Amino acid sequence: MRSEIELEHSLPTGPYSVILGLGYVGLPLAQQAVRSGVAIVGLDVSERLVSSLNAGRSHVDDLSDADVGVMLDAGFWATTNPTVVSGAESVVICVPTPLSEDGGPDLSMVRSAGQAIGARLSAGTLVVLESTTYPGTTEEVLRPLLEEPSGLVAGRDFHLAFSPERIDPGNARYGVANTPKVVGGLTAACTERASDFYGRFIDTVVRARGTREAEMAKLLENTYRHVNIAMVNEMAQFCHELQIDLWNVIELARTKPFGFQAFYPGPGVGGHCIPIDPNYLSHRVQQQLGHPFRFVELAQEINASMPAYVAHRAQDLLNADKLAINGSRVLLLGVTYKPDIADERESPATPLAKRLMGLGAEVSFHDPYVTSMRVSGVSAVTGDLMAAVAAADLVMLVQNHKEYDVNALVAASRRFFDTRGVSRSGVKL
Repeated sequence: MRSEIELEHSLPTGPYSVILGLGYVGLPLAQQAVRSGVAIVGLDVSERLVSSLNAGRSHVDDLSDADVGVMLDAGFWATTNPTVVSGAESVVICVPTPLSEDGGPDLSMVRSAGQAIGARLSAGTLVVLESTTYPGTTEEVLRPLLEEPSGLVAGRDFHLAFSPERIDPGNARYGVANTPKVVGGLTAACTERASDFYGRFIDTVVRARGTREAEMAKLLENTYRHVNIAMVNEMAQFCHELQIDLWNVIELARTKPFGFQAFYPGPGVGGHCIPIDPNYLSHRVQQQLGHPFRFVELAQEINASMPAYVAHRAQDLLNADKLAINGSRVLLLGVTYKPDIADERESPATPLAKRLMGLGAEVSFHDPYVTSMRVSGVSAVTGDLMAAVAAADLVMLVQNHKEYDVNALVAASRRFFDTRGVSRSGVKL
């Protein structure tokens, strides 16, 4: 942690903003702000992460070490010392909001951030929460943490707003600058102050009616995807039984120029958004209204069941050739939750590997972006991929990275199970 003297000499001489949380959301946001001439100080609790960034090393897929170097040259730096909040004109909270062990919201990091800011909050400061959460969090959870220790009143003495993050790792077309930014303030003045801040480095700012509407917008976006993915995942199961090629069905439906958006089945859903965010909404509805959000709960049940279904299909493929899955060598290709990135958060490859191992399979994996899986007993293929494919009893495409020549992999394998529907001749989900 930097000393107070070091901080005084390191802080920008003019107005600056603090981004609290330098992960997949906070760091790209900081990069775009710095590009546009906004002075940014990064704040994070991880000394390792802060030291790495200040040394010019990136931990985020969409930013290279060179990108971080450019940020540092422009005046960006990171610290673990929350004292930097005291002089900031704006503070943006980008901390994780995972699920707790009981499946409910875990806002511990939001609360910690609020406490750190509240103890150092100055009049006139803008505080924005970007972490995905249930409607009401900004006003009911964060606001008291800011007001009580500071003695300031939100909407009168300082500005408070919510702006949902819309970071899509690996998306080459839409980044921070050209993805519209939704902003909802506690008051109209708070909304305008937050809109002015984001408008300095984001092309389009969309004003919400309030914080709850902005919070709900993010949950609607991801719940929409969650429910539709669950629908096609369930369709994949019965289309297999009915001997219908669902992949062809989807391509046919896509030819309709209106009223249809294509969603595709897979081995499960991953990342921070889809497996987690809709559960925040479901929890809020149950807690506040006393009844379930049935669409979300059903979608969660279907999507969470896909790794088990895929493992069962793998067992059937081996049984068809009179091979037991117990003792069979199964090779998983691609274990990240999205193609062409190194992000394993909530990847369905993890429960799939565990399920296969529970059935007695000898599981290995290959991924150009990952060197080890968080599953004990699963080995990585480090040598000749084609040789490993040829030696496996069953090869399963779990994530379709661009690096894979899928049809060549199919040709080299004894049995190929394509859970992404991209091969010409592999058995598809």
